[in-house]
Amino acid sequence: MFHDIKAIRKAALCAFPHTIPIFAGFWFLGLTYGIYMNVSGFSFWYPMFMSMTIFAGSVEFVTVNMLLGAFNPIQALAMAFMINARHLFYGLSMLDKFRDTGAKKIYLIFGMCDETFSINYTADIPDNVDRGWFMFFVTLFNQFYWVSGSTLGGIFGSLIHFNTEGIDFVMTAMFTVIFMEQWLKEKQHASAFIGIGISLLCLILFGSDNFIIPAMLAILGILTLIRKPLENKLQD
Repeated sequence: MFHDIKAIRKAALCAFPHTIPIFAGFWFLGLTYGIYMNVSGFSFWYPMFMSMTIFAGSVEFVTVNMLLGAFNPIQALAMAFMINARHLFYGLSMLDKFRDTGAKKIYLIFGMCDETFSINYTADIPDNVDRGWFMFFVTLFNQFYWVSGSTLGGIFGSLIHFNTEGIDFVMTAMFTVIFMEQWLKEKQHASAFIGIGISLLCLILFGSDNFIIPAMLAILGILTLIRKPLENKLQD
């Protein structure tokens, strides 16, 4: 028993430094999300429990408008699925790494956001550190940063007395930053150009209120079809 506790503590201490860069980003976005929920008319319970149960930043921002709009569960399901469709590929990449992690696998699957996937997939875990517990604590720490940030934003949002007009633009800004980070990381930008082109085409065809789901379906389908040629080109 003592050995197990010692191994768990060692994994937690090893995982924590890897999550420090995530802390600042998650707290800032979490606070912004909590404030956004507050100025939209929701108490802090909403961002707190949504962060605990949904834990998907972009979907949580989108959910604000869904809660304020007409009840449409099919649209909500489709939107959530398409926004997080990339997690299908994350899951396939983590099949081997999640093997033999026992009951922890359930939480590892639930809590796998972009940043957690990046750390758990690329981290060089020491041989004397339990791999399952390391990934568990990376996931737990990152979710704690997001939940605590969004909760505090929801609590103190009512105490902030300044003009919050335009704060909902943070979601657009977040996606822009993610896009630019991916642009800088990629050696070739075929997928980015495809995404921009299809989005503009769907915007013209379906209008600003209805283009997102068709655009994401088309992007996912086309990138799936040309995935092999793109990978072969990168290896050349």
